[in-house]
Amino acid sequence: MRPHYPLLLLAVATTLQAEGEPSLGELMQGFDDAPSSLESVIDGFDAPDLMHQPADNGLPPNGLPLPAHDPRSSGPYAIDGDLGLSAAWNTAHDAPPSGGVDQRGLSRLRAKVNLQFDYDLNDRWAVRLGGRVLHDFAYGINGRSDYPQPLLDSQEDESELHEAWLRGRLGAALDLKLGRQIVVWGKSDNLRLTDLLNPMDQREIGMVDIEDLRLPTGMARLDAYRGDWSFSAIAIPEVRFNKEPAFGSDFYPLASPAPHEVRPSSGGDHSEYALALNGIFSGWDLALYRAWVYDDNAYLQPTATGAVRQHARIQMSGVAANWAVGSWLLKGELARFDGLRLTAIGAAQAQSGLLLGVEYAGLRDTTLSWESLVRRWDDYSTHHATVGIARDNYQHALRASYKLLHDRLELTLLRLASGAHFEGGGLTRLSADYDLADALNLSLGYVDYQWGHNLPFSAIGDNDRLFAELRYSF
Repeated sequence: MRPHYPLLLLAVATTLQAEGEPSLGELMQGFDDAPSSLESVIDGFDAPDLMHQPADNGLPPNGLPLPAHDPRSSGPYAIDGDLGLSAAWNTAHDAPPSGGVDQRGLSRLRAKVNLQFDYDLNDRWAVRLGGRVLHDFAYGINGRSDYPQPLLDSQEDESELHEAWLRGRLGAALDLKLGRQIVVWGKSDNLRLTDLLNPMDQREIGMVDIEDLRLPTGMARLDAYRGDWSFSAIAIPEVRFNKEPAFGSDFYPLASPAPHEVRPSSGGDHSEYALALNGIFSGWDLALYRAWVYDDNAYLQPTATGAVRQHARIQMSGVAANWAVGSWLLKGELARFDGLRLTAIGAAQAQSGLLLGVEYAGLRDTTLSWESLVRRWDDYSTHHATVGIARDNYQHALRASYKLLHDRLELTLLRLASGAHFEGGGLTRLSADYDLADALNLSLGYVDYQWGHNLPFSAIGDNDRLFAELRYSF
């Protein structure tokens, strides 16, 4: 029987409000989806941590709502956004077999518009409405008839409601946020363990950073503050999963279309729930997490007519911490997942994960970081080995960035690898971001994918590509 968490959380939050005025109330960060045999990927770039950035819900430490828009603007509302044109050129594909999709050359010429409207209803309440529209001209240039329809449906055109929420104060130490939003858990900047409340856009692995990958989800979020602690209770009625590569994409790892995916309807008994307790102290912070959600990664369930992809209901318990020592920042996350389902394994599975990382900022204009994550199947047996499931799954991330020309130019190296000895494959991304003007940015880069034993890298080792984007913000 599912516990009545919303009622319990409301009672706890009301108690916290009654006991004292707020002091520090930074918000929380994230949760992860466990890997499956079909969709395990290395997730994530640049997840913000509490030592470096403000709370992700837009609320300052005392719980009072910030203005929804730039305070320098006149009036209670603001409209902003950006226009972008991005291109990618594949450099390593060979000619396809007869009837195959030709992945050589131009693979993206995408125009995108992001718009965001913010309005302060009064000094306690604010609303945001955001959306985006895009069209990829590459398919028309190359010949639409040469691409499978699932790929065109997934990649050629897209319009989506992005963040859309109502936010405000219920009391001196109690805040409420309703609507589509992004909630970040965990402390890692490059890998995902406890960061699982928002699904990810995984259609082009490794091409962009995590802030452009998270998909907002409909939630009701209650935040209470007391002293150095903040408590969050979250109900998620909208059931939403990762956007994954479509059949015909060079990021799709199989030779045939995937079986039908069974997606639970939103609301009711399918709603997801989460709790977080955050403490922000001098030089360090601590977060405790508990979540009852669907696994973003599907498993194959045999049926009378074949198989379907289904999503298991799972539970996650986790803890995450940062510790600043001089120019060093030490990071750690620990989590346990229960109720996971794997293809070819009948019983529900449990998995434990440990993430350790270090960041160094002692060099002028330079930031260096290293993170490693290991996931272990707790109920491992010879049957797992027989069907090709390893006991331990490793992920590693090295990141180096350097700013110059008065911070107008930033050079970044990102290296992601899987496997205990990096034998599982990975990618290396080199990029340069240059501010041509205050509102005009140019990004250039190259991604080199390395073959390995683990999905998806066992299937995408020749996806190397050059990329560029010109973006105007307003």
